[in-house]
Amino acid sequence: MLKLYHANHSTCSQKVRLCLAEKDLDWESQLVNLATNEHLSEEYLKLNPNGVVPTLIHDDGVITDSGVICEYLEEVFPDKPMLPEDPVDRAVVRAWVRYLDEVPTAAVRVPSFNMAFLPRYNNLDDAEFQAQQADIRPIRKQFYERMGRKGFNDAEVDAAVDQFRSTLARMEQRLDNLAWLSGDVFGLADIIALPLIDRMDDLGFENMWLTEFANATDWLKRSRDRSSFSTAFYPKSRLSEFLRLSPLRR
Repeated sequence: MLKLYHANHSTCSQKVRLCLAEKDLDWESQLVNLATNEHLSEEYLKLNPNGVVPTLIHDDGVITDSGVICEYLEEVFPDKPMLPEDPVDRAVVRAWVRYLDEVPTAAVRVPSFNMAFLPRYNNLDDAEFQAQQADIRPIRKQFYERMGRKGFNDAEVDAAVDQFRSTLARMEQRLDNLAWLSGDVFGLADIIALPLIDRMDDLGFENMWLTEFANATDWLKRSRDRSSFSTAFYPKSRLSEFLRLSPLRR
């Protein structure tokens, strides 16, 4: 029995939903309302002390962190593998996963949080804002403090965009002679990358790859044509749809 605690528009939740769809696994959905801080509730923190989504429950086991969850699913459900057979190739894909988790995943949070959180602060007075900031945030307290009431400044957004452009450049080179980031078959590296590119598209940064990176553009189209994409990215699961806002444009 698989049960996934997730949020519709969370990129990390989207990664796991993609993996579940690619492996054709049945699972029970338990949505976590981030807007009402359900992820910081005492009940949820007992499952995931980091206070983030997603969290996977498999029978009596609790698995946290989207990348770890995807690798767990790969180990426990080896049919329809998401990693290559060759050990060297597997190591290359795992290195891609680590890079994607450490660099572009962090970069995407900067414009994403500007879009998601600043509208919530508009109608708060100073006391209400300080009360909201006092919420227990186990691993991202400093991130919220850096963002502050006015959001990340242009320099921080530009730095995040530069990091993302570097990711696209790496993808472009990798895709010169391969169909997918994971090799000849769509796999774990593609699963980790796809929600990040889709989020940047949702935020209005699509010209980054449309004008500079033809391989990445083609990869995105082919990834979205897969049946797993519509399963993981169902209606109203993108941030702009959730917030009912127009995408950011830069």
